[in-house]
Amino acid sequence: MIPAIFGLSGLTLTDDERAFFRDADPAGYVIFGRNVESRDQLRALTDDLKAIHGRERLYICIDQEGGRVARMKPPVWPAYPAGEPFDRLYDVAPASAIEAVRANAEALGLDLAEAGITADLYPSLDLRQPGAHDVVGDRAFGSEPMRVAALGRAALAGLARAGVAGCIKHMPGHGRAMADSHKELPTVTASEEELESDLAPFRALADAPVGMTAHVRYTAWDADLPGTLSPFVVGDVIRKRIGFTGLLLTDDLDMEALSGSVPERAARALAAGCDIALNCWAKMDDMAGIARAAPVMPEETAQRLQRALEAADGASPGDQAELVARRDALLAQGVA
Repeated sequence: MIPAIFGLSGLTLTDDERAFFRDADPAGYVIFGRNVESRDQLRALTDDLKAIHGRERLYICIDQEGGRVARMKPPVWPAYPAGEPFDRLYDVAPASAIEAVRANAEALGLDLAEAGITADLYPSLDLRQPGAHDVVGDRAFGSEPMRVAALGRAALAGLARAGVAGCIKHMPGHGRAMADSHKELPTVTASEEELESDLAPFRALADAPVGMTAHVRYTAWDADLPGTLSPFVVGDVIRKRIGFTGLLLTDDLDMEALSGSVPERAARALAAGCDIALNCWAKMDDMAGIARAAPVMPEETAQRLQRALEAADGASPGDQAELVARRDALLAQGVA
């Protein structure tokens, strides 16, 4: 098995993809909108991936946060709210906000589990910062670290109840970025003291099964390299100061914040200490290059992957309609 997660080109696997995935044996796969058409089609696709590897327990993830970040969309699947409404509710009734997030994440997770998706790249623990780029914006659970941590923990718990592993992102914090890392490399010049607040939600949830790095340069820690490629940010900040012990994914290596070829980016991220290289865009040349450049998965990474897949083993999902009704009744308390 290689420490990489690959994307898929379409609604079904091509013969080349099927043969490559069988030989390369990646850690898992990521689902995008181009892979999603109907409930039956998506379930057939994830079943096909599991059949290639002969295992039901396979890391198949998706960006399904709610709001503007959703790959499974209406009218086939319901829409889910972004983080902002839960932040507003917390102002009025913190316990209600926590329960609303938990119910929302469980309902959302039931959609994923039905589709054969085992992991969600959610929740974001980035703090919303005034004046920053809106790439985080309303996705955030707020600007106060412990509020964000409390709501993030509720989201992880709701997903786990549905049988889906969550992922905290973007470590060590994307909220201060003045640019969109999909398009360019953001540089954050805040001091170490100022950055302590950004670390706080991640530190509170350091026991999460999976986390994701940020393609952001933090001059206080590494004046040259973005966090994903920085041995100091990964090893000292994420692993030691935050204390994160779970499976560490890169953010998408195709994003324009990074330079060099995609296989070079993957090799540098893995060398910096990331567990898994995430390559979303299903370009066969890039995937084959990563497969050649990536080392065999270290045992420590394999154990973290196994723990991530086991994180939702205690699934005890409720009724989706009841969960949604409970969420909406609670959110109504936060409407001015």
